[in-house]
Amino acid sequence: MTDPLHSELLDLAREAAHRAGALLRDGRPADLAVAATKSSPIDVVTEMDIAAEKLITGMIADQRPDDGLLGEEGASTEGTSGVRWVIDPLDGTVNYLYGLPTWAVSIAAEQDGETVVGVVAAPMRGETYHAVRGSGAWATGAWDGERRLACRTAPPLDQALVSTGFNYVTEVRAHQADVAQKLIPLLRDIRRGGSAAVDLCDVAAGRLDGYYERGLNAWDLAAGDLIAREAGALTGGRPGERPSRDLAVAGTPGVFEPLQRLLEDFGAWHD
Repeated sequence: MTDPLHSELLDLAREAAHRAGALLRDGRPADLAVAATKSSPIDVVTEMDIAAEKLITGMIADQRPDDGLLGEEGASTEGTSGVRWVIDPLDGTVNYLYGLPTWAVSIAAEQDGETVVGVVAAPMRGETYHAVRGSGAWATGAWDGERRLACRTAPPLDQALVSTGFNYVTEVRAHQADVAQKLIPLLRDIRRGGSAAVDLCDVAAGRLDGYYERGLNAWDLAAGDLIAREAGALTGGRPGERPSRDLAVAGTPGVFEPLQRLLEDFGAWHD
């Protein structure tokens, strides 16, 4: 039986993600422009990122005012309840800026430092993914209702389809390209979707065999990592470590381990 608190957190996360996703999908201005930059001139924030985070944090503050908040666009509250929300209001901002469909709203809830609820809404796919720790991972689609997610049976590594992402700092991105060049001959192929949250959900849904990236933040990872794990995938960072800014890896059992070893050997975690 699901903990009543976790059910409450899931309901709130799903509603907030749905509303923010609708705002982003339906409210995108034709003349959308960059509002700010972060790590480099190509690491952008739009006015819609800011509006979506304000909507989500406002809903949470109204319903659970004692909870903590950590949001990509600046929301930061300690809280006193033992619950903290980790929010990426628009994961895949560059895709969104260019009108590409691979972007998502990612909301996770932590209890005493452990992620217990994750929701990723991908409005342009018509899908929302969610998980509660210990209760499996699920997807709700506009066309096929709700279904339980399960990662793929592992193929041999040379038949694995793996996704990755690239940093917006030029020197880091160049090193990541070197790592990808070494990996490509050893895999079926590499994809670059542009949203870490969606990539992790695609591992959960059996659409990818693996995923890795360096330089992710907590808000990029929290919800998608839980969804992938609850679908049977393995996740981690460098061998023996949890996912971190150094490295995040996810994969179906049988792909995760050799992929992680190769990334370690190729130095994917440093410049």
